[in-house]
Amino acid sequence: DRDTDKKRIEELLEENMVLEIAQKQSMNESAHLGWELEQLSKSSDLADSEKSFVFELNECASSRILKLEKDNQSLQNTIQELRDASLMSRESSLKFVELEKENQQLSKKIEKLQNQIEKEKQSNQDLETLSEELIKDKEQLQVVMENLKADKDRQIQDLKQENDHL
Repeated sequence: DRDTDKKRIEELLEENMVLEIAQKQSMNESAHLGWELEQLSKSSDLADSEKSFVFELNECASSRILKLEKDNQSLQNTIQELRDASLMSRESSLKFVELEKENQQLSKKIEKLQNQIEKEKQSNQDLETLSEELIKDKEQLQVVMENLKADKDRQIQDLKQENDHL
C-alpha cells in the first residue's frame, strides 16, 4: 500500500508539474498578446478618443492579467506546500487522501485560470479587431473631411467669382 501511495504521489507531482508548465505557457501567451495590443495601440495614429478607449481596454486586460499572475503565484506556492506535505505524509494514507482532494481543487483552480486566460486572449483579439475597425472609420472620416473641405473651397471660389462679377 505504501509503495502504491508513493507511486500515486509521484504521479500527482508529475501531473502538477505538467499543469504548472501549461499554465505558465498560457500566462506567457496572454502577457504577449497584451504586449502586442499595447504595441499596436502605440504604433497606430488614432484620434485622442480612440487612444483613450484602447488604453482603458488595455488597462483592464492588464489588471486581469496581473490578477491571474497573482493567482498563479498563489497556486504555485500551494503546490510547493503540497509537495512538502506529501513527503511528510507518505506514512499516512489519510494524509494522502487529503492531499489528493487538495490536488483536485488545485486542478480545478488551474482549469479556471486557463479558462480565464482563454477569455483574456479572446478579449485581446476583440480589442485588436475593434482597434482595426476604429482605424478604418478614422480613415473614412478623413476622406469625407477632405471632400467637404474641397467642396467648401470650391464654393468659396465660386462665391468670390460671383461677387467679383456683381
